[in-house]
Amino acid sequence: MRHRGDEVGPLSHGFYTSGQLFLEEYYTLGVIGKAGLGTPHMDGNTRLCTATAAAAMKESFGSDGQPGCYADVEACDALFLFGHNMAETQTVLWSRVLDRVEGPDTPVLVAVDPRRTEVARTAVRTGGVHLAPLPGTNVALVNGLLHEVIARGWVDRDYVDAHTTGFDELAATVEPYTPEHVAEVCGVDVADVRRAAEVFGTSDRVLSTVLQGFYQSHQATAAACQVNNLHLLRGMIGGPGGGVLQMNGQPTARNTRESGANGDLPGFRNWDNPDHVAELAALWNVDPMTIPHWAPPTHAMQLWRYAEQGSVRLLWISATNPAVSLPDLARVRRVLGDEDLLVVVQDGFLTETARLADVVLPAAMWGEKQGTFTNATRVVHLSDQAVDPPGEARSDLDIFLDYARRMDFRDRDGAPLIHWNDPESAFRAWQECSRGRPCDYTGLSYEDLRARGGIPWPVTEDRPDGTERLYTDGVFRTDPDDCEDYGHDLLTGGQVAPEAYRAANPAGRAFLKAAAHTPPPERPSDDYPFLATTGRTVHQFHTRTKTGRSPRLDRAAPRPWVEVSAEDAARLDVAEGDVVRVESPRGAVVVPVRVGTVWAGVVFLPFHYGDLGGDDPTAANELTVTEWDPVSKQPMFKLAAVRITKE
Repeated sequence: MRHRGDEVGPLSHGFYTSGQLFLEEYYTLGVIGKAGLGTPHMDGNTRLCTATAAAAMKESFGSDGQPGCYADVEACDALFLFGHNMAETQTVLWSRVLDRVEGPDTPVLVAVDPRRTEVARTAVRTGGVHLAPLPGTNVALVNGLLHEVIARGWVDRDYVDAHTTGFDELAATVEPYTPEHVAEVCGVDVADVRRAAEVFGTSDRVLSTVLQGFYQSHQATAAACQVNNLHLLRGMIGGPGGGVLQMNGQPTARNTRESGANGDLPGFRNWDNPDHVAELAALWNVDPMTIPHWAPPTHAMQLWRYAEQGSVRLLWISATNPAVSLPDLARVRRVLGDEDLLVVVQDGFLTETARLADVVLPAAMWGEKQGTFTNATRVVHLSDQAVDPPGEARSDLDIFLDYARRMDFRDRDGAPLIHWNDPESAFRAWQECSRGRPCDYTGLSYEDLRARGGIPWPVTEDRPDGTERLYTDGVFRTDPDDCEDYGHDLLTGGQVAPEAYRAANPAGRAFLKAAAHTPPPERPSDDYPFLATTGRTVHQFHTRTKTGRSPRLDRAAPRPWVEVSAEDAARLDVAEGDVVRVESPRGAVVVPVRVGTVWAGVVFLPFHYGDLGGDDPTAANELTVTEWDPVSKQPMFKLAAVRITKE
């Protein structure tokens, strides 16, 4: 047993939550952690899927908060999907796109994906463009589009001059990224780069969506910010059909971020702004020094490192399955199995992670409890309870409230810190926390949501119907007293000091943040000649906690596979269905082959599959590397060097 010292306090407690709880539950957990215990060690599995969306919007616009809405799908002239395999990750939204594509007024579709997915095939079939960059070259590709937009005079200079800052630096940074240079770096066709840039530069209304192909890859925040830059250069933010959707990967990921359960301060407050900390301290009636704000919140990858090193001694995991979803699973299992770490798992199923826990708290599922949830485009919904939970299962809110009572958390006057006792009173407490912030919920009620359906925040007395699009007036949340973050260097992750931020005087203007392309941290070698990238299949969701228990879905995609190019299949002397061993410096999986349309030298594996009960490992994250983006701290699941041998 390792010696860890005798002192136990707030810094010994860590919380790792989900993107699938209700807002009321997240907020309660956030208050427990920040004002009850005073621990900075809180994050969610949203770090794996949506952290870059939040980071990119903070860097460009001053605050989290989706600028556009789904109605822009019906209003756009061109649709760019950057690393977003919508046909397999968001099937309902893809149906809306297909309605447009197959209709009389077809938008131009541009797909950016190293695989020839259904999205890419649809783009080519309907006269659009498929850009298939080598994994790890996204920044170079978008810099090439920016270069063309600037060089060919497609910039809305009136908008840029009035509503942005940083144009000269951006123009200088992208100047070397000619179509020819981009084609060489990314492995794409020069004509396709020019065509895609022309579509973006000349269409009246461009909608872009961004997801895991950018977020889980090298230079994640830098790449996502360059997409924001494209829209800012064209003045396409806030208008119908012209905007960017920095997407979520989970149904309630936005609530995790709003409420502070991901470690940030709730209400999109700035941890480095003393006035924002004081607002929360007054709201919760606690000493400001109780609220962790002396350093950035602990992100998930650092939280697991602290658990590995021994400073975090209690790790409370709710509604997520890190024993399948985190990178380098051999390491994760070692951490979870450490006898000196108390692991609490709160879940509705006995997942791979729950089987490694010291304590399992059975939790109710969504139809067995009540609460609100907010989708990627800020639309708030109410989910009423349909049935009682089975057995000893309780809602996550009840579990957190019970914990708060047992811990007897008190405010500075001795009153209970958590003064709510059911979903609706928790919602009212959250409303006060959101008052005056970008995600203002004060104009909502359960009655409104039940009667009217989804309503997009901010919703106030002045805006009772909500706000469909943000930044319609070109004024962004970049004022130093209002912004959620003072920003970072996109290449190093170095934080911008508050004084430097104020000196830049953004005055409500968006930031055109530039970044040069740099090589990825892990590349193929003689020992590991292939580059593996992970992703999803339409028939499964995340770690198959629910979908793996559906007979129809399980029959459709019962096992993982590795997709290789026809050239690589011939070189390896393997055919469709042959079983191979895929091995990285960290681990290996044994899976059948699919011969597909990936790049030669690139292989693809779906990440959903954990323990399937056989002798051979099947989880793609046995292979992935513990590396993350310097700004968003999102892991790089898309880049792992591997070798393949026939079994």
